[in-house]
Amino acid sequence: MKGPGQDPAAPGPDSALSGPDSPPQAGSPPGSDSALSGSGSSSGSGSGSGSPSGLAGPAGAEPPGGSRTTGSEVRLRGTTKPPTVASRLLQNRWAGLAGLLVALLAPFVNATPYALSVMTSAAIFVMLAAGLNIVVGYCGLLDLGYAAFFAVGAYTSGVLATRFDLPLLATVPAVLVATVIAGIVIGAPTLRLRSDYLAVVTLGFGEIIRITANNLEVTGGPSGVYGIPHLADGPVGFYYLTVAVVAVAVAGAARLGRSRLGRAWRFVREDEDAAEAMGVHTYRVKLAAYIAGAIWGGLAGVLFAAHLSAISPASFTFLQSALVLMAVVLGGMGSMPGVVIGAIVISILPEILRDLADHRFFLFGVLLIVVMLLRPQGLWPARSKEALK
Repeated sequence: MKGPGQDPAAPGPDSALSGPDSPPQAGSPPGSDSALSGSGSSSGSGSGSGSPSGLAGPAGAEPPGGSRTTGSEVRLRGTTKPPTVASRLLQNRWAGLAGLLVALLAPFVNATPYALSVMTSAAIFVMLAAGLNIVVGYCGLLDLGYAAFFAVGAYTSGVLATRFDLPLLATVPAVLVATVIAGIVIGAPTLRLRSDYLAVVTLGFGEIIRITANNLEVTGGPSGVYGIPHLADGPVGFYYLTVAVVAVAVAGAARLGRSRLGRAWRFVREDEDAAEAMGVHTYRVKLAAYIAGAIWGGLAGVLFAAHLSAISPASFTFLQSALVLMAVVLGGMGSMPGVVIGAIVISILPEILRDLADHRFFLFGVLLIVVMLLRPQGLWPARSKEALK
């Protein structure tokens, strides 16, 4: 019996203690018992000791809003649309092998000395872009003087080979030591700077290296170093040797990006303060990226010296650094396949437009601007594994 002031629709005091088999009280909303009761017990305060699945209601019940979240919606949450055919193609693990196969078959299409020279220069430029991608794309350090390491590698191998009559391959250990020292000397005092300040300082160091090579007698002054021996016999053999070295360098740079050190580089790139707060030694991580980029640039300098048999300070100007940086940005910073494509476009497109004479560089710039406007993220942007899950 209800009291005189008690609502007849309200459940009685014994309803809170009712088990799952008790019938619902008259006037109670449908599903109220199932929403409040656990799998086997419930309490009057609403905190059940059963499994959390009891809070969602029985199977087939809709949430209060009247809409149900399906499994596909949960999987696609955080993405704007499902992956397209183009995105699946860009994520294909065989894309790199396909590119290598194209490079190996290119001499069978056109084996003229001019074509081989252009293709060899493009392969060396790919290695330069892969090295700068470690610094700029992975770690987020804006380097405008990357041609300095290119010059250190070329001059070290050229001077040792011509002054001491050494084969060019024997100078590679000295090149590695010289580029590591150059990376430490240039990077140690400058990597504590950030953003624009770092860019200006690296630009200054790049010019210092070029001016020093232009005024030293051991480097040949403005005339440079000539008579550098080749690494292989014939342009075809040297092209295949360059492709092999560049393929190993690109694969190594890509593997570095997926390593534990590569993850630390990405953390520093996204938020240096947060990375340091989480225990990442940001200065050492940035210095490691700078040294790795220096090694890649120095080895590319060895290939460059062997390709031309002569080097001079005019080959290592700021324009060279800007072109390499343009290849990284055009292809997609942090994306090794994109950087390879960007380097090939930057190195080969001016040769394709050579018939336009004085207008080729104007059209070259216009085409780059159009590509940047249409693909601001790059031709082959980097996609993190977290974004694909």
